[in-house]
Amino acid sequence: MRISRFLAGALLGLTCLSACAETNTAAPIPTPELTAEPTDEPTDEQYAQAMALAHSAMIIDTHVDVPTRLHEGWADVSQATVDGNFDFPRAVEGGLNLPFMSIYTPASMEADGGGYQLANELIDSMEALVGRAPNKFVIVRNPTDALAAKAAGKIGLALGMENGSPVEGELKNLQFFYDRGIRYITLAHGLSNHISDSSYDKNRQWNGLSPFGKEVVAEMNRLGMMVDISHVSDEAFYQAVEISKVPVIASHSSVRYFTPGFERNMSDEMIQALAKNGGVIQINFGSSFLQAETNEWYAVMAVARTAWLEETGNSAEGEETTAWARNYWQEYDFPRASISDVADHIDHVVKLAGFEYVGIGSDFDGVGDSLPTGLQSVATYPALIAELLRRGYTEEQLVAILGGNLLRVWRQVEDYARKQHS
Repeated sequence: MRISRFLAGALLGLTCLSACAETNTAAPIPTPELTAEPTDEPTDEQYAQAMALAHSAMIIDTHVDVPTRLHEGWADVSQATVDGNFDFPRAVEGGLNLPFMSIYTPASMEADGGGYQLANELIDSMEALVGRAPNKFVIVRNPTDALAAKAAGKIGLALGMENGSPVEGELKNLQFFYDRGIRYITLAHGLSNHISDSSYDKNRQWNGLSPFGKEVVAEMNRLGMMVDISHVSDEAFYQAVEISKVPVIASHSSVRYFTPGFERNMSDEMIQALAKNGGVIQINFGSSFLQAETNEWYAVMAVARTAWLEETGNSAEGEETTAWARNYWQEYDFPRASISDVADHIDHVVKLAGFEYVGIGSDFDGVGDSLPTGLQSVATYPALIAELLRRGYTEEQLVAILGGNLLRVWRQVEDYARKQHS
């Protein structure tokens, strides 16, 4: 998703800030004490250790929006590219082994149709990418494939569906998409759909999951498909955790403690419930997910945008509005988060639940130009690792956070499904 999709999602989130503030009921829990001063920088030795660890550990990023990026403007990501956050050379530089490529369909397609077709087109594009560069990429369908891809020196491409609208009310479509390689489904996106209420939508028609959505969770368990609760309402989260027989994931969410009232992030109680379920929260790198200041900047922008639309009569989705947004970004300083902010979110989850329940879901190529300073492409994972080493994380803990925790959940989901078919 380019800037237009990012802004649309961000503005949806802003409309939820005031409406959803009352849902942030978790008692504040102090951020974990760091083992070094926040203003310190990693040492040269820590950077070297981080680079070595990045290239030895399995790095899994559960949310990368390359399919939509290429659908909106094709680029050969098997080579170095000028735009975007992902390509093969930068992935190799950063040590990335397994990005989950997001098969994203806009929330509007729930009413307008076309989600099923678009999802298939995006899956086709990832298969075509592998077909063009089989020496660099390989489709990954299970943890064994992931380890084999790393051993072969290839970037494994796993597939996750962002927004369950393409299921189109047919449980048989879950089997269809599983057979096509989809290994998690984000139940909803920016609007409530036929499966689940959305954290971004004031319309809570189901008070959580729909009756069909509850069947979807059970069927995903049966198939061996991870249930992703990023984007869903708090009620839908708790219902999914209660119904699921296996751990669920938040593929690209951050911690609500740092962004009070932003329901798209997870509250402290939710993180603890996720950990009790055995699941994992994969931290989103978008600045608006990481700090309240950026959310406030977007709130001011949203007011200005609404006034401009009323004055000009332009379409909210038109090219003129996109151009206006770009100009706004240039005129008003954007409060960009830092690598330290990302580490703070990881610290907070570790303090609440333990290092076994947190990972990385960057949203690269999905949050526009809102990524933290120093963490703006897949080449930069070592910078985050260095910061975590500076804070006292062990290599064992980092191996879990970088990918081991997600692999554990994936195996549990597969094991349960295997037993259902035996």
